[in-house]
Amino acid sequence: MSEDKYSDINGNTILLNSCSHSSFCREFTISTPKVSLRKIMAYTCSVWLIAYAVFLITENTTVLSAAIFVTLLGMMLHLHFVKIDHESLLIIGSLGIQMSSSYASGRESTTFIEMGKVKDIVINEAIYMQRVIYYLCILLKDPSDPNGVADVVPLFQSSKPRLSCLDKVYKSCQEIIGQC
Repeated sequence: MSEDKYSDINGNTILLNSCSHSSFCREFTISTPKVSLRKIMAYTCSVWLIAYAVFLITENTTVLSAAIFVTLLGMMLHLHFVKIDHESLLIIGSLGIQMSSSYASGRESTTFIEMGKVKDIVINEAIYMQRVIYYLCILLKDPSDPNGVADVVPLFQSSKPRLSCLDKVYKSCQEIIGQC
């Protein structure tokens, strides 16, 4: 079990935890920083100050109530649907690949792909916000065309690690796929 520090495409620190359960089974977990209390307080204070300024002009108390409601609802939705704390990839040689995401609210999302459907795991490139980024993806076999690709499943979509981190995961996945 090893834990390495890397950075994401924005320069933020992420942790890659790699665990080898056996020669045919490895797990990779990328952890992003927790929710910053300072950012939450800054956003909340900004919204409430703007609402208070509008209240002073309009003298309508529903503006303050709406600001409180919108802020609390926005924070809950952000923690439950957007902010991902951990993304993991579990690859088991003869069985398949499991991808999991753990959200800040505690909710978890898991997807499993059978190894028989996997054609390959590759590092792909994309243009994102006027720059080229790299991402790891699973190529799924096309049942009608043995040489074709039916679908591309991107991995680590939320954490967006840089190439150095992806390269470590890629090489390890290729070792396992090569043994099958």
